[in-house]
Amino acid sequence: MSRRSGILEFAVLGLLRESPMHGYELRKRLNTSLGIFRAFSYGTLYPCLKTLVANGWLIEEPGSALEDALAASLAGRRAKIVYRLTAEGKEHFEELLSHTGPDAWEDEHFAARFAFFGQTEREVRMRVLEGRRSRLEERLEKMRASLVRTRERLDDYTLELQRHGMESVEREVRWLNELIESERAGRDQRRSGPEGLAEQEDTPGEADGLPRHRDAASPGGTPSARPGPPDPSADTTK
Repeated sequence: MSRRSGILEFAVLGLLRESPMHGYELRKRLNTSLGIFRAFSYGTLYPCLKTLVANGWLIEEPGSALEDALAASLAGRRAKIVYRLTAEGKEHFEELLSHTGPDAWEDEHFAARFAFFGQTEREVRMRVLEGRRSRLEERLEKMRASLVRTRERLDDYTLELQRHGMESVEREVRWLNELIESERAGRDQRRSGPEGLAEQEDTPGEADGLPRHRDAASPGGTPSARPGPPDPSADTTK
């Protein structure tokens, strides 16, 4: 199985953990909620769903009459099938969520993992964030060394492109530093709090580790929405 198809399977399982869905609804969620899947078509999604069904992680169910009518109008006969996560599928997804190895630090896989941080234990989130930061710091060091070696041979536009790529990586490293410090602060606060709260430290879905951003146009105003991870495609030097 390719890395990209593995990321798609992970995202599908994560979305279906929230609720059963038709194929057309799944693709819509993949496109809108997880932008890294913009290019995926039904021709890619349905073979993935069939694989997950064959593995026993999903089951196919007929939709209701109302759902069938809506699905038929939007996506044809295929969309009449509702996909539901099985107990084995939920267990498999939780195993994937606990994985913190190098694959979880790569651009597309990290973006998918971050999208499901609300379902991920705090300590796992920390390891993934720290691993991603370490990977980017290594990339940044190589980019700087390459720029020093080649800058005399580059024209102004190519040099500017190299600098843009470095700035993109530097920006994500700063963003990760902020997230990591906020996760640590939330963890430490729980450990020093009432005894009853300490037991909830590693409960998935904790969002109080995120920094609270205020509207830059109105200091002291209401918190603004938290932006997602920087777009990996902005790194033009990969």
